[in-house]
This record gives sequence, structure tokens and C-alpha cells, in this order.
Amino acid sequence: MHGTEAQKGVDERLYDVGELTRVEGEGSLRLRVRNGKVLEARFGIFETPRYFEQLVVGRTPDEVIDIVARICGICPVAYQMSAVHGFEDLFGVRIDPAVRALRRLLYCGEWIESHALHVYLLHAPDFLGYESAIAMAADHRPLVEQALRMKKAGNQLIRILGGRSIHPVSVRVGGFSRVPKRRELEDHRAAMAAGLELAQATVRLTAGLPMPAFTREPRVVSLRHAAEYPFNDGRIVSSDGIDLAPSEWRSAFEEHQVEGTNALHARTLDGKGAYLVGPAARVVLAAGQLHPLAKEALEESGQSDLIRTNIYASIVARSVELVHAFAEALDIIDAYRPPTDPLVPWTSRPGVAAWATEAPRGLLFHRYEVDEMGRIRAAQIVPPTSQNQAAIEKDLITAAAGVLDLPHAEATVRLEQMIRSYDPCISCATHFLDLRIDEA
Repeated sequence: MHGTEAQKGVDERLYDVGELTRVEGEGSLRLRVRNGKVLEARFGIFETPRYFEQLVVGRTPDEVIDIVARICGICPVAYQMSAVHGFEDLFGVRIDPAVRALRRLLYCGEWIESHALHVYLLHAPDFLGYESAIAMAADHRPLVEQALRMKKAGNQLIRILGGRSIHPVSVRVGGFSRVPKRRELEDHRAAMAAGLELAQATVRLTAGLPMPAFTREPRVVSLRHAAEYPFNDGRIVSSDGIDLAPSEWRSAFEEHQVEGTNALHARTLDGKGAYLVGPAARVVLAAGQLHPLAKEALEESGQSDLIRTNIYASIVARSVELVHAFAEALDIIDAYRPPTDPLVPWTSRPGVAAWATEAPRGLLFHRYEVDEMGRIRAAQIVPPTSQNQAAIEKDLITAAAGVLDLPHAEATVRLEQMIRSYDPCISCATHFLDLRIDEA
């Protein structure tokens, strides 16, 4: 209530969080409500732009792959995979099937380390009533320890395949500069098998968490593949009929500048606006392709409908994907034989290299214009968080009605928890470059 307005019977409330915690990067929350009507809903990203789309200009494809891995320390594989598939599609590169399997295995490692980090250390404290994972560890030490064991298993898998666990260096156009020996993967199998059991327990844990009341029917978007759960391949689909090749994101979507945030928002060209990407979207659109063990965990959770309608239940979706990633990784390890052609030769050609893959947080699209010299002339990188920004703000508006009767502090925490449900990677979203040069 504010001064004279309150005396006139005007109920105006401001929920303002200057710096969100337990998210990757720096962002803010602002929700302003008057007499039950939302006047402003803003998920702000104020981290300094990082200009990666300009940094890759003039570089070769393999240099691009190394550069874009630096966009994020949590999901570098996703940035490498979207780039490498785009270049291979343009250049007509056909990789060894064993290399394709290794790329899926590398993606499994990234999903494991990212999802374990978010479920336990960033999101679980909200549900269990703690301000941080450190505070939670005082009462729930085993939960934090099992999170760290799963994350370590994922990081080690990335190290085996990529040369190091953060910003891997072995991914190349045409394959890998180095592939693991069978013994290296076999030695890591026990840790992965133990991680699978922990992931199955994680689904049971998260499915039993008290979910805040919240309901909406979102428009969801993800890759979908006829035979496998989406990582690197498939078609871009939506819950209302979009169906595109992974290179054709710009046929249905666009980016635009929004005042007050250092990131571009993405929207659909049909005017319907906000859409949701990420684990909940994938589970809604591609649950039929989950690994049998993950599908079993989802069914036993009884949370399929809640995952679709309640963003807070995304923690269950991530847990189900943990099961999938561990289970598929074990299958690939057991079937692994080193590829005959770990790195096939290729020849650059001018044109547009574009592709979308599924980062842990959702659909990630890359587009590069390649010149006659084989160097990048222009680039566009559309991370999941920039695509989810409009959906986050739309959900904040919907949530307002459910928090007005709560004490101000409790309502604010509930709204922060909603944003963390998206697992926003804010640093990933602040690398756009809008450069205009006016010449006399």
C-alpha cells in the first residue's frame, strides 16, 4: 500500500528482487500489482553483454566450436553441438555412426552434471525451505552428497570424451580430434551405474515434494525424433503444430529487443508470442522416446500432467531426464567400439550453416553465414533462456493471483522459486550484439 493511494482504496504491491540467487548469472525480478491486476511483470537480465556473435566473425568453423564452448561453463557441449551440426549440414559431412553415438554420450554427460546441479543445489532448497544448498546440507547432507556424486560422474564423462570437464576441446567438424579407448569408458561404468540408481531415487524424491498451486496450458517447443529422445537431431515441433527441420528455426521464430534487459526475447512469427522450452517441454512432446527406465520413472511419479501445467513440477522433469541420461550413457558404453573414422575430412563451402540441439535448459539454435574463404561473416546464437524470457513473464502474471493473499516475503520467495523452475542461464542470454553504424 502506498500513501494517498492506499487511502483511496487502491491496493498496490511491488515484489522486487534486485539480484536473484541460485541462478546462473545476474538477473532481477519485478512484479507490480494494483487491485489484483498486474501492471508490470519483468524478469530482468542486466549482466553485461558478451558479444560472442561478433567474436566468431572472421573465424574458421573449428575455431568457432572452441569459442562458443566458452559461452557457458555448465552447458558448453550444447553450444559445440549446435555449431558442429550446422557446419556439417552445410558442408555435406557424413560422420561415422560410432561418432554420432559418442556425441550423444557427451550430451548425456552434460545433462547429468547440469541437471544434478540444478535439482539439488539450486532448486531443492526452495521446496525444502532453505535459503541455500549450504544451509540445506546441514540437515540433508546425504542429498547434497548424492548430487555431487552424480555431477562428478557427468563431469568425468565429459572429460573422457572432451579432454576436460569444462569447455571440452576434442569436438571437431567431422568428428573428434581424439576418441576414448574402450577401457576408459569401461572404467567409468561403475560410477555411471551408481549414478543411475541415485537418479531413480531423485525422481521419487522430487515427485514427493510439495508443489505450489499453479496451472496454465503453455505452448511448448522442443526437438522430437522418431526413434530417440532428442539431443542432437530431430525436428523442431510445438504443441500446436509447428514442425520444422532443425536448421529452419527462423521460419517460425524471431528475436526482438525488449527495453530493460540485456538479452533478446524470442517469439513466434504467427503472433502467438511466448513459448516454453526445456525439460518440461521435452517430456510433454517426446516422452514416448524416453529410455524405458526413464519412462518407467515418469509413469511411477504420476506427474506427467503436472509437468505440463505447473512450471514448479519441472524439477520432476529434470529428474526423469537424469534417469534417461544415465541409462542411455550406460547403453552406449556397453555397445562402444572405437569408430573406424573418428575424424572425416571435409571441405568448406559458402552458405548458411544452421542447426538446433537440446541444451539442458532447452532448444538452442545457431546460424552462421560462411564466406568463400571458409570464414564466418555473421552469426546468430539463440540460447534457451532468451526463448523462455517471455514465458517466464507470462507465468509471473498468472502467478500473481495466487500470491496476493500471502505475506509479502513469502510471496516474493514463491515468485523467485518460479523463475528458478526455468533454471535460467542468464550469462548465456547476454551475448547478443546489436551493432549499428551510421556513416555520413
